[in-house]
Amino acid sequence: MKIVEQIKQPIAFEMELFEQKFQLSMSSKVALLNRITHYIVNRKGKQMRPMFVFLVSKMVSNGEISERTYRGASVIELIHTATLVHDDVVDDSNRRRGFFSINALWKNKIAVLIGDYLLSKGLLLSIDNNDFDLLKIISIAVREMSEGELLQIEKARKLDITEDVYYEIIRQKTATLIAACCSLGAASVKPESQHVETMRKFGELIGMAFQIKDDLFDYTEDKIGKPTGIDIKEQKMTLPLIYVLNQASKKDKNWLINSIKNHNKDKNRVKEVIAFVKENGGLEYAIKKMKQFQLEALNILQTYPTSEYRNSLELMVNYVIDRKK
Repeated sequence: MKIVEQIKQPIAFEMELFEQKFQLSMSSKVALLNRITHYIVNRKGKQMRPMFVFLVSKMVSNGEISERTYRGASVIELIHTATLVHDDVVDDSNRRRGFFSINALWKNKIAVLIGDYLLSKGLLLSIDNNDFDLLKIISIAVREMSEGELLQIEKARKLDITEDVYYEIIRQKTATLIAACCSLGAASVKPESQHVETMRKFGELIGMAFQIKDDLFDYTEDKIGKPTGIDIKEQKMTLPLIYVLNQASKKDKNWLINSIKNHNKDKNRVKEVIAFVKENGGLEYAIKKMKQFQLEALNILQTYPTSEYRNSLELMVNYVIDRKK
């Protein structure tokens, strides 16, 4: 059995029901909107975020969930999808999960409007049901994601990023949404309990490990057997590079910064940077940090009684580190 199917097993029924509820939450009287949202639903990814919501809510409540849990999972997925649609416009990206992006098929104006529509649908789903605590969790996440993206853009211009600033960027950009899924799962069944903050922290730790793993893919072999170097081409400073920059001699540091600032489109120069980072322990350091976050997340899970939901969350934490793409 595939690892994702194994993780999903204890919540298979809930996930099926969620998909139906999620489709309904997107519906509109406008035919064009329905055509586009139908396209989005049929090209869904692994649905890790709703899985976090259901697994956490069941773990903290001994298997109980409520309509609030389904609404929480739908809100997260609506708002997450909205941010992806907007991201593709910002990045001028024509592909998403191997399919054409919304902006590639329907142009930027429609893509922006679709993103806005999904965002408002998510907000109204919470407001109409008085789920104001859940709405607050997700609204904080959206604010932090926007701040994280802007902080990264600002730092890419100056290339003056420290390890602490890097952690702040990935905490806001990536970890904050997974943290929201986990705290929202707890809040949907145990509002105002200690579980809400404990699970937020758990999700944040997984998110940090997840993003470091993503950054490592830039330096490891892809399907065609070559490191991609995409982050370097986009002048994104990630942990392997930051570590090596901090350790390098002044001469090497100047060469690295010059390579990223002025030669980031030169394939051979990018290859040289990747080789330098690998030779100087950048990957080992990033892997060590990633495993620290993983271990902290697993330690939080150990404070809960053994259950199939806890087992699935442990599998999820390990899958984040071991995945191949």
